[in-house]
Amino acid sequence: MADKRDYYEVLGVGKDATDDDLKKAYRKLAKKYHPDMNPGDADAAEKFKEASEAYTVLSDHEKRAQYDQFGHAAFEQGGFGGFDFNGADMSDIFGDLFGDLFGGGRRSSRSASKGPMRGANVRTAVSITFEEAVFGCEKQIDLNLREPCPTCGGNGAKPGSTPQTCSKCKGTGRIISTQQSIFGMMQTETVCPDCRGSGKIIKEKCPECRGAGYISKPTKLQVDIPAGIDNGMSVRIRDKGEPGANGGPRGDLLVEVRVARHPIFQRDDMNIYSSVSIPFTKAALGGKIHIKTVDGEVEYELKAGTQTDTRIRLRGKGVPSVHNKDRRGDHYVTLVVQVPTKLNREQKKALHAFAKACGEED
Repeated sequence: MADKRDYYEVLGVGKDATDDDLKKAYRKLAKKYHPDMNPGDADAAEKFKEASEAYTVLSDHEKRAQYDQFGHAAFEQGGFGGFDFNGADMSDIFGDLFGDLFGGGRRSSRSASKGPMRGANVRTAVSITFEEAVFGCEKQIDLNLREPCPTCGGNGAKPGSTPQTCSKCKGTGRIISTQQSIFGMMQTETVCPDCRGSGKIIKEKCPECRGAGYISKPTKLQVDIPAGIDNGMSVRIRDKGEPGANGGPRGDLLVEVRVARHPIFQRDDMNIYSSVSIPFTKAALGGKIHIKTVDGEVEYELKAGTQTDTRIRLRGKGVPSVHNKDRRGDHYVTLVVQVPTKLNREQKKALHAFAKACGEED
């Protein structure tokens, strides 16, 4: 494991870090790199996994002591500790660190399977136009939501029968195994393979849901897209995700917004950028021009002698703040002086006369 970074380096703390220091460092990294905050970002997902692994070890006093003495070798497969990070139960960590963000309360790993558990979040996407992103809109989405089966009431058992307590885990939903290591006896806890953590075995499955306890129901939802939303942002709809377990609340629905490109406007945060071509005569003499904005055309008075690539600012014609629609960015317009490529005889004569008047011709 020579290619792995030092766990203290991953969390950005010293080797004398306290439990509170570790928790604060992990909280910051986990919120920054969590997959829910970075959909589709493989690099962020890898950094989140790396930080979670580091915190899992360093927050456990026994594992931290092993790591301080032997480094990563303490957890190699078949090595000193035999610790498997893929099987690590992070529910205790997330319950404490992300209670309000991810909807879970703190609970011990031994009781997690039997206590109420919040359902998983569900993701979908919706496409909108540039103008809809600027001013907000309402969109209808179609999706399948899992609902408790009306036939069995959600327990998965055939009407007239009831789920039985799992004999393997005795209804706890967890299996605790003990193994010998050079550090003594070590216990690992995993989900029961027979009941998959539910603590119950269904002998006679419900014919409607086939023992799942849930059925998929086609649903239409209206989504309010707020003004100022940007490409890649998500709208959270509470309690429209996966159903919870053991009486826990539903997860949320996260609707990712995909904003179409605009043929004229480009956006940077709350500001809009565009370019406008103007005749060279108008640039030289000055006068009124019309500029397209998201609010419609506006009239602008050009100064005489305007040069190409001059940038003007239209205050308050940009994108509203997604947090306060009354606060808007600006629209910046780059003026490009257009030189004619074809001139008739009369136009050429007039320009020669102009050039001569300017002393540019003999």
